[in-house]
Amino acid sequence: MRQLSGRRALVAEAGTTDTAPHLGEAHSAGIGARLNWLRAGVLGANDGIVSTAGIVIGVAAATTSRSTIVTAGVAGLAAGAMSMAAGEYVSVSTQRDTERALLAKERRELREMPEEELAELTEIYVGKGLTPALAHQVAVQLTAHDALGAHAEAELGIDPENLTNPWHAAWASMLSFTVGALLPLFAVLLTAVGLRVPVTAVAVMVALGLTGFLSARMGGAPIPRAMARNVLGGLLAMVVTYVIGAAVGTQL
Repeated sequence: MRQLSGRRALVAEAGTTDTAPHLGEAHSAGIGARLNWLRAGVLGANDGIVSTAGIVIGVAAATTSRSTIVTAGVAGLAAGAMSMAAGEYVSVSTQRDTERALLAKERRELREMPEEELAELTEIYVGKGLTPALAHQVAVQLTAHDALGAHAEAELGIDPENLTNPWHAAWASMLSFTVGALLPLFAVLLTAVGLRVPVTAVAVMVALGLTGFLSARMGGAPIPRAMARNVLGGLLAMVVTYVIGAAVGTQL
């Protein structure tokens, strides 16, 4: 078994199986964070598939010019990827700023009222199922080992050594969107004129079925319903843009 370290090891060393709920929650939190990243990647790819498919099918309904369709698709890919990256960067930067502000507040409280903070940490562990005596022992040892880390994790759910990174989120979002957007773009680019729309639509629906499956699997949701919802949503987007493209194209 992998050796526990830091705060988790101290909790385990406190001595009884009463600590299992805390360790299980910490382990689940780590898995949950990784699943959130994976889910964000799947959803980013899904957005890339749907938005780019809508653009290229709409333009394909208006013109048979390959260069026009590809130009519109590439422009949509670039704009969407940059928009996703910028949005994630701003969102995660705000979250990081909030985490830093909360940690600064926790440092001040630990410095100005350590006894109250120790009592608060003890109560948290009592609430997790430890006896008052054991909870106090755990709180004392964790505070002695890493006061800020112990209080931040227990009270705020924040690891001071592993704050959210806005650049990681931005790059992940941009890359996942780009990967998803390339599918309809290549489908249009590599298909004969008369088959562009149906081939792209089929490729997109298959891809959306896959992303629906993955998102449902990771979230523990019913898979058939998630796949159907994903495919129908993408199909609706393609139908709407096709109709608009055909209507506009005949007027120009």
